[in-house]
Amino acid sequence: QVQLVESGGGSVQSGGSLKLSCAASGYNIRGACMAWFRQAAGKEREAVGRRRQDGRTSYIDTVEGRFTISLDNAKNTLVLQMNNLNPEDTAMYFCALSFNAYCRLAVNDYNSWGRGTQVTVSS
Repeated sequence: QVQLVESGGGSVQSGGSLKLSCAASGYNIRGACMAWFRQAAGKEREAVGRRRQDGRTSYIDTVEGRFTISLDNAKNTLVLQMNNLNPEDTAMYFCALSFNAYCRLAVNDYNSWGRGTQVTVSS
């Protein structure tokens, strides 16, 4: 059984940085489709970015150039480095795993989810 546990959230001021981690157990995520999502209060869950099965990453426009997804192979952990944060980045952040070969950024494609970690950015 796959388990995903996020950590690293917190409160920062605008322009600050945070590093989120998603520790996986029960499955080797090295060759998996993995993604980060976020959900702000009162809004729908949205994709932030993904790491495809071949290691390529992609991001939504609003975080491109500020956020970076990487994999710590030794720890079987997905990492989201977030720089130059702004208040619009405030949300609960989730990591997720998909067994779908296409690795789309569709919420319903993802089979396993963590419980999330809160990120709050103040102006």
